[in-house]
Amino acid sequence: MTILTNEEVLELLKGVTHPEQDKDIVSLGMVEHLQVDPATGAVRFTLKLTKPRDPMAASVRRAAEAILTEATGVSPVIVVSEPLPPDSKAAKQQAMREKSSMSGVGQVIAVASGKGGVGKSTVTANLAVALAAEGFRVGVLDADIYGPSMPKMFGVEEYKPVAEVAEDGSDLEYILPAEAYGVKVMSIGFFISGSDALVWRGPMATNALRQLLHQTAWGELDYLLIDLPPGTGDLHLTIVSELKLSGAVVVSTPQEVALADVVRGIVMFRNENVGVPIRGIVENMAWFTPAELPENKYYIFGPAGSDGRVAALAKEQGVPFLGSIPLVQAIAEGGDAGEPIASRDSVTGEAFRAVARTLA
Repeated sequence: MTILTNEEVLELLKGVTHPEQDKDIVSLGMVEHLQVDPATGAVRFTLKLTKPRDPMAASVRRAAEAILTEATGVSPVIVVSEPLPPDSKAAKQQAMREKSSMSGVGQVIAVASGKGGVGKSTVTANLAVALAAEGFRVGVLDADIYGPSMPKMFGVEEYKPVAEVAEDGSDLEYILPAEAYGVKVMSIGFFISGSDALVWRGPMATNALRQLLHQTAWGELDYLLIDLPPGTGDLHLTIVSELKLSGAVVVSTPQEVALADVVRGIVMFRNENVGVPIRGIVENMAWFTPAELPENKYYIFGPAGSDGRVAALAKEQGVPFLGSIPLVQAIAEGGDAGEPIASRDSVTGEAFRAVARTLA
């Protein structure tokens, strides 16, 4: 057994010529990910073919195996990598990632909740408007494929997306997002009528989300907030695999049943295969304040605020407590009317702006 260096292996492989191109495989850039096991001397590398279904691939591989086995006494491991056919679905997805419109986006923050009904989408919309009011360039991607609500919350339900051709000469088209309250908005809701129901299997939903991610003309953004669907499923994993998330914000109410699901969400983001930092927890519907008694607080869902359950859970999990949002009728009315409460100069609007400042 002889243990070679990477340089010595490459010198040997320069003796393997591709019959059609009359050049050695090293010069052609066909040798990638070269590794030599320091214990066994086994050589491992990827043989990257220059065209799909190369008829010379088998002979080139055999020649490389023979020359390395003779030199080391150990059979090499050669992984053949074939380029994708240019018209294949996988090739198109790869091209879409390479030319992704996400290149000008700074922080990508996922807004999540362990369960539905805690006001995650309301918090996302108002947090985006609050960040924009603080002077940041902000976008929102409505990733809740089955229940898109951002078009209504931003008052842009009638928006019809148009596409523009990329300026780089490629045939890719980018979708122009809607804009409202200083926020760029993209949602699957723009492509279906309000009465339609999306009956999609997982792969169809993830492919649609993938396209919205990479082919929206986001331009330059400081923050892109992604409104995730409730739970921990395929769409969450698609987001994580497609993007390098800067962090996640988890929304919860003070109810114990909601807090149990928050822990599951935190565990998902902290999984070693996910590795997304938790930027903090937002407590929504912390207390009820009636319009006629603005100084009164009624804790419908249990103890809240800095001494409440959500703050205690944040401390227990070692994540920031970003703040509390009260349960007031004006928040719901603003969402229904397409006028996020954070756009108004009010006590409730200031609550969202305080959360935005803490996050930023």
